[in-house]
Amino acid sequence: MSLSGRVALVTGSTRGIGLGIAEALAAAGADIVMGGQGDPAEIEQARAGLAARRGVRVLFDGADMREPEAVAGMVARAEREFGAVDILVNNAGIQTTAPIEAFPPERWDAIIAINLSAVFHAIRAAIPGMRTRGWGRIINIASAHGLVASAQKVAYVAAKHGVLGVTKVAAIELAGAGVTVNAICPGWVRTPLVEAQLAERAERHGQPVEHVEHGFLAEKQPLIAFTTPEQIGALAAFLCSDAAATMTGGAIPIDGGWTAW
Repeated sequence: MSLSGRVALVTGSTRGIGLGIAEALAAAGADIVMGGQGDPAEIEQARAGLAARRGVRVLFDGADMREPEAVAGMVARAEREFGAVDILVNNAGIQTTAPIEAFPPERWDAIIAINLSAVFHAIRAAIPGMRTRGWGRIINIASAHGLVASAQKVAYVAAKHGVLGVTKVAAIELAGAGVTVNAICPGWVRTPLVEAQLAERAERHGQPVEHVEHGFLAEKQPLIAFTTPEQIGALAAFLCSDAAATMTGGAIPIDGGWTAW
């Protein structure tokens, strides 16, 4: 498969799942627009490293995903500087855990804005160009929590369920336009976010991290293994291939059997 000549915009791609996806698409030849927040030096290292490894153009845009104008501006900048957004991967996300009655309202607003509303704003901005060119791939990174729920994650679960709704509507509206829209639903992925959860659990139980990993996974997954960002990247690349040209509107689990229970 070659994505040479294509441009992929991947939000939240300076580390973790997003970086794994950006790496896979760049390996197939796509130029990359990276989005994210963090230390500027670390971001530049990630951007330059990806460009050097894969020999593609890599642009960073630090748009605030809470702001609709900034999200649309990221798409517009990619089209202006690279000529198109052929592939849009909505990956940016944040998390907070608390019981509903104690859940901070400002965190609800932030999670819905970044995890759900930004998906809508990015898709809305990217659709006209994709329609004009007659080709596009939109991939929304949802979660197993887009299919099932867990306690103390009300905003995250609501947002990810919403992402699947957006995915289905966009797939229906874009059918026949050469544009497919799918959602990937990961289970536990070993990212910095999950590393922090493991460290907190290990500290709470007074055990090394490696001793709490099995129980952490087994609570949700019959297959006791973390999915890797590289595996999710490979799945995203497949969804951009000709083999997946008639796959649209799907919510594809990559979750160690989490949603099979």
